[in-house]
Amino acid sequence: MKIEVLGTGCAKCKSLMKNVEKAVAELGLQAEIIKVESIQEIMNRGVMLTPALIVDGESKMAGRTATVEEIKRMLKG
Repeated sequence: MKIEVLGTGCAKCKSLMKNVEKAVAELGLQAEIIKVESIQEIMNRGVMLTPALIVDGESKMAGRTATVEEIKRMLKG
């Protein structure tokens, strides 16, 4: 599983990254977690609001920080 956290390094972006790491650990998943901070890379993925979460190439959410429980549901579904 490949999980990308898109954001320029703001507090919400850092919070989402921590929540993703915690959700992956709690679920016991093997996942590659990548932080994408380049504005050009973020735009190349069609994301206009950060933070954003992409799982295996599929955009799961953008413009807010998801809770650990929300992320766990996204990763299971």
